Amino acid sequence: MKFKDYYQVLGVPRDATQDAIKQAYRRLARKYHPDVSKEPDAEARFKEVGEAYEVLKDPEKRAAYDRFGENWKAGQEFNPPPDWDAGFEFSGGGYTGAQDFSDFFETLFGQAGVGGVGGRAGFRMRGEDHHAKILVSLEDAYRGATRTITLQAPQLDPSGHVVTKTRTLNVRIPKGVTEGQRIRLPGQGAPGIGGGPKGDLYLEIAFEPHRLFRAERRHIYLDLPITPWEAALGRTVTVPTLGGKVDLKIPAGSQTGQKLRLKGKGLPGKVPGDQYVVLKIMTPRPRNEADRALYEKMAQQMPFNPRAELGV
Repeated sequence: MKFKDYYQVLGVPRDATQDAIKQAYRRLARKYHPDVSKEPDAEARFKEVGEAYEVLKDPEKRAAYDRFGENWKAGQEFNPPPDWDAGFEFSGGGYTGAQDFSDFFETLFGQAGVGGVGGRAGFRMRGEDHHAKILVSLEDAYRGATRTITLQAPQLDPSGHVVTKTRTLNVRIPKGVTEGQRIRLPGQGAPGIGGGPKGDLYLEIAFEPHRLFRAERRHIYLDLPITPWEAALGRTVTVPTLGGKVDLKIPAGSQTGQKLRLKGKGLPGKVPGDQYVVLKIMTPRPRNEADRALYEKMAQQMPFNPRAELGV
């Protein structure tokens, strides 16, 4: 996927004020409007200008875009890292998908819920809800914890530039929380209008990468290296779980990719998840002539063609 430089599309510097961005958009929108423009690529340029403005007119989208955009050039290959938007506090209902924007836009904002202020009216009005994604460890999800998190909330300064305001919160991570689940913090959203109550803050849970485990809902997966003799003869080995080490019996004749279940060793809940141990047979390299001779003896005494089903 190619990176889109929205500042270059609108012809404005990266530190442009919101007024300057609006003026540039209006000028280009008039120039490339398909109903009046004689440019051969007017429709495509008009669409491109509209997409750039959709991002840069909104302080929240703009701040999120700037987070990764400053080190990229237009046309370069670009793949946003997982959970690229973690730690940003957003308001509003997010992008609705009603407009036909590029894959680049959809990848960044189609599911991120990044949006501007909604159009509510009234003298006394409840404050708008905010939301943010936070990264938590699998250990905290397993045991529950209280953690201090830092959020960045984009806003405009008096000169019309986008700045970020940082705030810290103490958050209780519920035991057994799953990825995608939301934690509600009452009264931590936007202030109300005309004495109305504050909105709420919703924190979406995402899991930090773990060196051993990966999670799918409440189930935990672990890739377990084993030796050829452990796979062939069967053994009882010690394996890690989020709750501590346990013994696991490997059946004789096990194969790479085979899954063994540790019931109830996943994330806790009304119905606890399981841990699945995925076997991975590791073949040791021969260290000397004696090792090579042993492999030759095995080849002679145990003829076996693992590619027989391929017809070769």
